[in-house]
Amino acid sequence: MPTLSSGETPAQQQPPGLVLAPFRGVRYAEDRVSGLARVTSPPYDVIAADNETHLMAADPHNVVRLILPRHEPGQPGSPYQDAAADLGHWLADGILAADPAPALYVYEQATGPAVLQRGLIGALGLVPYSAGVVQPHENVMPGPVAGRRQLMEATQANLEPIFLLYQNGNGVAAGLVDSVADGSPPLAEAMTPDSVRHRLWAITDPAELAAIAADLAPHTALIADGHHRYAAYLEVQQRLRQAGAGPGPWDRGLALLVDSAAYPPQVGAIHRVVDGLVPETAARLAAAAFTVRELPGAAGDVPAMLRELDAACENAVAFVLAGHGRAWLLSDPDPGQLRAAVPDQPGELWQRVGGTVMADLLFARIWGVMDDERCVQAFHDPAEAVRAADDLAGYAGCSGGGTAVLCCPMSPAQVYQVAALGRRVPRKSTSFGPKPRTGLVLRLFAEG
Repeated sequence: MPTLSSGETPAQQQPPGLVLAPFRGVRYAEDRVSGLARVTSPPYDVIAADNETHLMAADPHNVVRLILPRHEPGQPGSPYQDAAADLGHWLADGILAADPAPALYVYEQATGPAVLQRGLIGALGLVPYSAGVVQPHENVMPGPVAGRRQLMEATQANLEPIFLLYQNGNGVAAGLVDSVADGSPPLAEAMTPDSVRHRLWAITDPAELAAIAADLAPHTALIADGHHRYAAYLEVQQRLRQAGAGPGPWDRGLALLVDSAAYPPQVGAIHRVVDGLVPETAARLAAAAFTVRELPGAAGDVPAMLRELDAACENAVAFVLAGHGRAWLLSDPDPGQLRAAVPDQPGELWQRVGGTVMADLLFARIWGVMDDERCVQAFHDPAEAVRAADDLAGYAGCSGGGTAVLCCPMSPAQVYQVAALGRRVPRKSTSFGPKPRTGLVLRLFAEG
C-alpha cells in the first residue's frame, strides 16, 4: 500500500476548509507519443462508443485505454486489472513519467476569444458532504460509483480530475493563475479536435503555494462535474480506513478548481432516451400534464428543435420529445399536477428545475418509468440522443428505439441555490463546460 510522499500532509493535520495540495503530476513524455491531442481524451462519461474506438486507434497509449478499459471476454482478470497493467507498462517504458517536484498545475482551455477558462489542478482534501466544504448538487448511481472506485483501487491512481467551482473574484489564487498563464511558457500544450487549446503550467514556489492555500481555505467548492468520482474517492478512503490504513494519498483526490467569479461556467443540459417508448404514445400521455404541440417543421432538424425549446424555457420548464421522424414541444406544465408530483421548496425552486420535473412528473407520474432504469440513457449531445431514439438495435437487453427527451439547462444560479440548500437534483441534470481534458496530468498514489 502506498505511503505518504514527502510533499503530502496527513488528512488529520489538514487545516479546516478547502484544501488543494501540490502533488507530483504524472504526464506523457511527448517525445514518446504521437502528440498530446492523440493520447488525451474527454472525460470517461461523455465518450460515445464510436468515439472510444476512434481514440483507441489514434495512439496505442491513449488514456482511454486506462479510463475505459476493454476486457476480452473469457480471459482471466478484469478490465480494471487490465488498466493497472497498462499503466504499469507505460510507466516502466517511460511513456508516462512523474514531474520532479510537487506542484499545483495551472490549466487553461481556450477556444479563440469566445471561451477562456483557467483554474488549478491539485490534490483535493477529501471531506464528507456533511462538512459543507465540497458541495454536490446531483444524485449518483451506485453502479458508476463502484466502477470508478474499482478502477482507482486497481490502478492506485486518480486518472482524471473532477471539476470544481468556487467563488472568490480577484482572489490571490486567481491572480496567480493569470500571472503564470500570461507570463511564462507552458509545460505542455495541445490543440484537440474540438478546436480547444489546452495549456498546462506548474507552480512549485513554496511562497506561492502557501499564498494559494491561505486564499482557498475559507471557501467552499461546488462539484460541477464528477459527482460519481468524488463519491468513489470517499469510498476508497473509507474502505482503506476500515482496513486499518492510516493517513495517506487516499485522503485526497485529483481535481480542477476554477474561480467561477473570474471564469463564469457554461452550463448545458443532459438529455435522455427512454428505450422502447413509442414517441407518439409518449406525446399522447404527456398531454395529461403539459401543453403539447407537434413541431412538423422541426422533425429531424435538431437545431430547430432546440430553438423551439430555448424559447419555451425562457419562462417555464419545457421539453422536446423526438423520434421516428417526429417531434413535439411540451410546455406549461399543469400547476396542480406539478405540485402533486414535485414537492414545494423555498421559492418553488424544485418546480423550476427541469431535471426534477422530468424525473418526478413526466417520467414517474405520467410514463411510469424511473430515470435511473437501465433502459433510460443519458446523452450530452442532443443530436446523438435523437439518433439513439431512432436506433432499432437496442443495447444490454433493451428493446431498441424509443423517445428522446431534450431538456433545458439549469442556470448557474439555480445550481448554486440547490447546493446551498443541501439538496440534489436527479443524476445527469447538468453538463458544465469546458470539461477538463483527461490525460494531461495524472495523480498516482505513490507520487502523493
